[in-house]
Amino acid sequence: MTKMTPRATSVKTADDFRLLERSRLQALVECDMPRALPLHAVDFQLITPRGASYTRDQYLQEVESGGLRYLKWDPEDIAVHAFPEVAVLRYRAQLEMDSGSGAPARFVCWHTDTYELREGLWQVVWSHATAVK
Repeated sequence: MTKMTPRATSVKTADDFRLLERSRLQALVECDMPRALPLHAVDFQLITPRGASYTRDQYLQEVESGGLRYLKWDPEDIAVHAFPEVAVLRYRAQLEMDSGSGAPARFVCWHTDTYELREGLWQVVWSHATAVK
């Protein structure tokens, strides 16, 4: 997968936003914190399918420490609504996470991510996941 830069000059079309989101997901699966950090705004907030809330630092520390370990994160078609300084992405994804019991936890959920253009960089500010039952 191509690594995407969040620079405003690189992200202009819906396909660019799709590539940016896939690059962010890949960084999380690969635990690539130097790549993941600039993609997440300082005031980033994640709401998980179970209703837990994480700040950027809490979330990325959990990923880096292995407390949250993504084995697979495969988004389906990513819908994009983009404006000059805000973009909203929505997609369904299949995830596999390390459950700690030896067998991976597999589940499907909907994701809604809000990106903002800040100081020339597109960064995810809000991320909300809803489990599909």
